[in-house]
Amino acid sequence: MSTANPQPLWQPDPERTAEARITTFQTWAAARHGAPADGGYAALHRWSVDHLDRFWKAVTDFFDVRFSTPYTRVLGDRAMPGAQWFPGATLNYAEHALRAAAERADRPALVHVDETHEPRPVTWAELRRQVGSLAAELRALGVRPGDRISGYLPNIPQAVVALLATAAVGAVWTSCAPDFGARSVLDRFQQVEPVVLFTVDGYRYGGKEHDRRETVAELRRELPTLRAVVHIPLLGTEAPDGTLEWSALTAGDTEPVFEQVPFDHPLWVLYSSGTTGLPKAIVQSQGGILVEHLKQLGLHCDLGPEDRFFWYTSTGWMMWNFLVSGLLTGTTIILYDGSPGFPDTGAQWKVAERTGATLYGTSAAYVMACRKAGVHPARDYDLSRVKCVATTGSPLPPDGFRWLHDEVRDDLWIASVSGGTDVCSCFAGAVPTLPVYTGELQAPGLGTDLQAWDPSGRPVVDEVGELVVTQPMPSMPVRFWNDPDGSRYHDSYFDTYPGVWRHGDWITLTSRGTVIIHGRSDSTLNRQGVRMGSADIYEVVERLPEIKESLVIGIEQPDGGYWMPLFVHLAPGAALDGALVDRIKRAIREHLSPRHIPDEIIEVPGVPHTLTGKRIEVPVKRLLQGTPLEKAVNPGSIDDLALLAFYEELARKRA
Repeated sequence: MSTANPQPLWQPDPERTAEARITTFQTWAAARHGAPADGGYAALHRWSVDHLDRFWKAVTDFFDVRFSTPYTRVLGDRAMPGAQWFPGATLNYAEHALRAAAERADRPALVHVDETHEPRPVTWAELRRQVGSLAAELRALGVRPGDRISGYLPNIPQAVVALLATAAVGAVWTSCAPDFGARSVLDRFQQVEPVVLFTVDGYRYGGKEHDRRETVAELRRELPTLRAVVHIPLLGTEAPDGTLEWSALTAGDTEPVFEQVPFDHPLWVLYSSGTTGLPKAIVQSQGGILVEHLKQLGLHCDLGPEDRFFWYTSTGWMMWNFLVSGLLTGTTIILYDGSPGFPDTGAQWKVAERTGATLYGTSAAYVMACRKAGVHPARDYDLSRVKCVATTGSPLPPDGFRWLHDEVRDDLWIASVSGGTDVCSCFAGAVPTLPVYTGELQAPGLGTDLQAWDPSGRPVVDEVGELVVTQPMPSMPVRFWNDPDGSRYHDSYFDTYPGVWRHGDWITLTSRGTVIIHGRSDSTLNRQGVRMGSADIYEVVERLPEIKESLVIGIEQPDGGYWMPLFVHLAPGAALDGALVDRIKRAIREHLSPRHIPDEIIEVPGVPHTLTGKRIEVPVKRLLQGTPLEKAVNPGSIDDLALLAFYEELARKRA
C-alpha cells in the first residue's frame, strides 16, 4: 500500500489546537516534568516513550489521581510480561469515576437511549447514590475484594451502576451481552466463578422483545458459585424465585465507601473472541485502567466535563468498558441499547443528534453500510455538536474517510483507532492536534512504544511489519484467569519476540508518523513472499455495490503452492456472473496489484463473525485445511454457526 498521501483530508485550526487538552498537558508537563515545550505531538510522544516514568507520573499529577497510600516509584520491574506499575500505591477506580458528582450533582452523568430514541438522563448525584446503595448491599451479601461479579446485561444504566459498585467494593467485574447464548456465557463466566449475577429478563432489539429467562435459568444452574442473582425487569416480568430485586438493592441513600486496593488489583475480566478455544480471560487492573483511560480519553479523545461521549457498543465488547471510563474525565456518557440500524440504517446518527454527542464512536462496518445505503447524515440530522467521529473494530477504508468528510462535515475530526481487548485501549489513533490523512491513523498513542518489525525483529518504516509494543503499558493484562504459571499469557503475546508484545496485526508506520493497519498477521496473505493485508482487499471489493461483504483466505498447499480464494456475500438481486467476476478482478488489479487477485471468487451465503462482529479468517482457513469444525472453532463464539457448513463442505469437495 502506498504511503504517499500528499494532502491531509483535515487539519485542526489553530484555535482547536490551542484549546486541546493535549496542548495544555504538553505545556504543563514541560514546566513540571521535563517534557519538550516545542516540537508538537511528535516530540511529546518521543519523550513519553523515552521517559516512561516521568510521563506516567505527569499523567497522574495532571489528572489529580488520588493515591490513598503513596507509590514507591512509577515503574518497578520493566520486564514484559510482569511489569510492576506504581508499587505501594492504593486507590479506587470507582472513586475517580464518580468524582464529578461533587461539582456537577444535578448534571447528567449518563444519558440512556433505547429504540424509541428518547433520551433519559441519570444525574451524577443519582448515579453516586445508586452505586453507594448497591455497594453496601453487596458487602451485606458477603462480597469481598477479589470476588467476581458478573453481568448478563445490555447497555443500560444498571450495568454501569453494577460495574462501579463492584469496583467500589474491590470485587472484579465481568459481563456479557444478553444476545450471547448460554454456552458462550458459560464459556466465559465458568472460568472466573462469579458469586453474584446481575441479569435482565430479556432485551429489545430490532423492534422485537427477546425473552432470556430460560437462558438465565440455565446460567443459574451451571454457575454453582453464585450466592445471589439480581433480577432487572427490563421486559417487566416478575422476579424468579430465589432472586433479588434490583430496585430493592438500589433504594438506599448511602454514601459510597471505596475500598482502597493495590494499583495492580483486578478491576475486570475481559474475554478474547475465543474462536479457536475457550476465550482468554484477560485480567486488567484498577490502577492500570484508570491511568491509561485518563490518558486516552482526556488527552487523545479530548474529552472533558462539557462533552457527551457516545460509542455504539454492547457490554460484551471492550468498547463498553472504555465508554464507561468517560466518567473519569467528568464527561456525560451516552448508553444506546438497541439495533444499530433500527428503524433504518441512519439510526445511530439520530441518537447522536438527539443526545448532543460531541464524540461519536462506531464501527468501520457501520460507516461503510451507511455509505452503501445512501445515508446523508448532515442533510437529515443536526450534527452540529459532533466534533469527532471515531471508528474501530476494523480498519476504516479510505472511502469511509471521504464519505464522513463529505456527508457529515468537511471540518470533521475523523479518528480511526486501533487497539485491542488485551489492553482495553488504543495503540494508535486519535490526536486532536494532528492532521488526518485518508486511510491512516493519526499517530501512535502517548506512552506506547509502537513499532513495525520485520521477521528478524528489525524496525521498519514505510514497510509492512508486525505490530509490536517494545515497552510496557499500564493496562496490559496483569494475568489471565486460570493461567497459574503464566504460560498462556506468555504464548499469546511474547513467543515471537521475547520480552516484546506482538499483537498479531500487520501495520505500516509511515515516515510522517501515521499508522496504517492492514489486518491480522495470523491470517495475513503471503503470496510469493509478499505479505498482503486482507483489509486492503476488503476495502476495494466492498466498494462494488453488488458485494455486501467478503472474506479472503490464503492457504499454503502441500505441494508448495498457495491457494487464495475470495468469498463474496452478494447484495440482494446481484449475481456472480462473468461480468461481476471481471469487475472484481479489475478493481483489485487497478487499486492494489495483480498479485492481490484471488485464485477463485466464490459466492457464499454469508460471512461468519465473532460475537463482537469481527470476520473469522483463521478458523475458516483451518476448516479449508481440513480441520474438523469442533477443533477449528469454538461454536459459542460465532454469530451464525450454520454459515460454517458451507466452508466445511467446500473443504470436503477439495479433498
